[in-house]
Amino acid sequence: MEFRHLRSFLAVAEGLNFTRAAEILHLSQPALTAHIQQLESDLGVQLLDRNRRSVALTPAGAVFQRDAADILHRLVEAERRARQTARGEAGHLRIAFVASAATNLVPPIVLAFRRKYPAVTLDLMNLRSVDQIAQLEDAKIDAGFLRLPIAHRKLEIIPIHKEPFVLVLPAGHPLANKPLFALRDARDEDFLAYGRRWAPGFFDLWFGIFEKAGITPRIIQETGEMGTLLSLVSAGVGIAVVPAGLAAKSGEAIAIRSLPPRSPLSEIGLAVRSGDTNPLLAKLRDLSRAMGRKASVLS
Repeated sequence: MEFRHLRSFLAVAEGLNFTRAAEILHLSQPALTAHIQQLESDLGVQLLDRNRRSVALTPAGAVFQRDAADILHRLVEAERRARQTARGEAGHLRIAFVASAATNLVPPIVLAFRRKYPAVTLDLMNLRSVDQIAQLEDAKIDAGFLRLPIAHRKLEIIPIHKEPFVLVLPAGHPLANKPLFALRDARDEDFLAYGRRWAPGFFDLWFGIFEKAGITPRIIQETGEMGTLLSLVSAGVGIAVVPAGLAAKSGEAIAIRSLPPRSPLSEIGLAVRSGDTNPLLAKLRDLSRAMGRKASVLS
């Protein structure tokens, strides 16, 4: 049984007229008749009652018409989806993100991606940077928005967003309104930190800002969630260093102090497996770069 035979049968069954069906299909009537005869032979049933004056569906033909139409519809959809997938316009992506990127970076990227490629389905999951790396290695996710810096020979890392680090303190802290604040003013403070075990590059980056100034922050508590870190700061447990965009959304219970000019910046990157040829990932990379640059400017 061939799909061209199904198309020929459906054209005849629709109008019950061989001449009209042959014109629609751009076939000769003998070729069209041969298609119908071959289909009936393959099935072992008669689909059409025909004579010189009329054509009618047999009961088997009426049933087969419905099923054949469904088969061809599925084939057309399969062809369409295959072409869309090859162009990077359809398919499925599993994307992870660090929670702190969900405040002002990942949601607009996802929304823009869905609008531009509505035939693509997305699985979104909140994972810490180290967990994203492990799941990318095991092909459990396709892409991840994570905290930089990260170096990994099996991953392609695309920086997409950068912003300053800031020091956050409880509102009313003595350093909150101190004129001419300098890093050395925080040398005796208790620090809270997003733990190195969850984002080692991120931890080393902000910690190095203080070490360069001759200060070793005294860390009394680590956490694996930026939201928890800010809550602890607002409760007066200690002070911390976080990305400026995250601090700006923390509310009135936290005071913010800038770090020295030309300090290293906090960065978020998009990570994918090196050599992954999925065309959807190229489109995600391009969109993430464009929107990430825009977010960096705004922050």
